[in-house]
Parts: sequence; C-alpha cells; structure tokens
Amino acid sequence: MTIPKLKSLGGLDRNLQQSLLSQIRDLWTHTSTALEGNSLTLGETKFIIEEGLTVSGKPLKDHQEVMGHARAIELIYNALGGAVTESHLFDLHRAVQSELVADIYKPCGAWKAEPNGTYAVTEEGRQTFIEYASPEDVPALMAGWLTELNRLAEESLSETDAVDAYARLHLGFVHVHPFWDGNGRLARLLSNIPVLRSGHLPVVIHVRDRKEYIDILARYELASGQLTAETGVWPAEAQEAPFRAFCQRSYQATRQLVEQASEQQARRDLRRNAHKPHSDRDDE
Repeated sequence: MTIPKLKSLGGLDRNLQQSLLSQIRDLWTHTSTALEGNSLTLGETKFIIEEGLTVSGKPLKDHQEVMGHARAIELIYNALGGAVTESHLFDLHRAVQSELVADIYKPCGAWKAEPNGTYAVTEEGRQTFIEYASPEDVPALMAGWLTELNRLAEESLSETDAVDAYARLHLGFVHVHPFWDGNGRLARLLSNIPVLRSGHLPVVIHVRDRKEYIDILARYELASGQLTAETGVWPAEAQEAPFRAFCQRSYQATRQLVEQASEQQARRDLRRNAHKPHSDRDDE
C-alpha cells in the first residue's frame, strides 16, 4: 500500500500508519459504494480487498465496485504530487466503473454523451426533476472545476478549511454530473485531494446518513438551477453552508480512527519507556 506523507500519520510507527490507512481505505470504500446501493458490509469489504476472494451470495458487481474503489484510492494517493488533469479524472472513472458497457452513449473514461438528471421531492412535498449540466457544457464546467481543485490543493489548509474545500468541490462535481455513471464515488474521491494535500486524512460520508446527504444535495441543486458554461460551477455560494456543516459532522468518523491510532501509539511508547535502562531515560 502507498503511504502518503500526511501529518495525520506523524508520530505513528510504520505498521500503525499502514493499519490506519487500511482502516480508512476500507471505511471509505464501504461507505462510498454503500451510498450507491452496494450490499457488502464493512467486514466483507475488508475481506475482499485484502484476500481478493468473493463472498458467497453477494453480486459480482458489488465485488467489482469495491475492488475498483480501492484501486482508485491508490490513484488518488499517487496523484498528490502534481496538478490534477482531465486525464486523471478519466483514469479514475475507468477504475471505479465496474459496469463496462459497449455503448457509445455510456463512455468509460470520457465525459457523458447524453443528458442526465435525477428525480427529487422538495421540502414542500412537490415532485420535481433535477437536470444536470448538458453534455456540451461539461468540458468548460469541468475545466473550471479542475482549476478550483488545483487552487485549493496548493493551499495549506487547516482541518476545518480542508473539509470546507471538500464540501465545495463535492457540490460542484455532483451538480455538473460529468459522467454517465460513477459521479458520486468520484466526487467523494477527488474532493478529498485538497484534504490529503494539506496533510489530513479523508472525509468519509457514512451510509447511515444517506438520506440527509441526498436531501441536502437536492436542495442545493434545486436552489442553484441547471449549470451551464455561463453560470459556472458555483452560482449559489450562499447555499453551500448546509453541506459544509454536514461534512464537518461527517469528519468525526475519520477523527475517531486517528485518535484510536494515536492512543495505540501512546500505549506502545509507555511500554518502550518502561523497558528502557534508567540511564537512557535520564538522557531524555
């Protein structure tokens, strides 16, 4: 496993760093695929990634999604050293896209070829349709999105600012919806690049919060309207606050894993110090 240089890993023994990154990888993969309907549990996800074996009775597609997402995390870590390009996005799309369809209207590793959208229910109970960006507007919108991603990735962000950056990028990506499928998983991967570049571990959105997550995104998209090359990616910045607050709450799952690893390291350090000769401890 690639071990990125993150300050959140500082002070941990190498095997604890690897263990923490494995926990993050498994949780990130499980939650992100489960949000899209994957039926595998966290334990099954860990087993499949580590052993490369299938779980009896579970769909092959679910296994492929998990393995694809784990590969995509490695691609994200490997992309931390320079600017993120359109080519990186296409590589990630090929990694997460388990359904390889021989259909020119469902391209894998390329922008969508047909319009797409989603059905939603407003707070007033009114049924409505959210229209994502038209295919002809996607290249210009995603060029703007990539510019913002790379700008934020160049900054040294506090934990709070990094999670806010994640929220902004996530909102923009899913509102454009540049691919025919896999947009949610890609948003949750790519939007973490500024978080990781600033030395923090990634934001993970738990499946138990799925309804709140979908509802907040839908309200934001309805308030912003359909995106075009003229509107840009973020035409309603005042509407971003609810999702930023949601992401800050979601980050607690990552904090807990970091705290557990730090506590384990502290216990190790105590044992080591207890077994040092007295002269060595005096030198400290």
